[in-house]
Amino acid sequence: MNDTPVKHETTNAFHGQAIASFSVAMAATAIGIFRLDANAWVRGFLAIAVLYLVTSAFTLAKVVRDRQEAGRIVSRVDQARVERLLAEHDPFEKL
Repeated sequence: MNDTPVKHETTNAFHGQAIASFSVAMAATAIGIFRLDANAWVRGFLAIAVLYLVTSAFTLAKVVRDRQEAGRIVSRVDQARVERLLAEHDPFEKL
């Protein structure tokens, strides 16, 4: 059976870059919204819309990841079944 573990980890540099990129994007958006030449209701609506978009993006990313992991698990189970059948099969056995 193939015992090669599936590596899911990212490097610390990539993790830091992702956090920094997210922070800069959120800060730039917040500054842009609050410096916008519009009344408070418009700025508030845009701020809530951005927060909703961010939370929806996190949820979507989690759902996609969960589906990929579930598919990977099913694939590994199927592979283990096939390997077990092949290991138990005796081509010289009389029928």
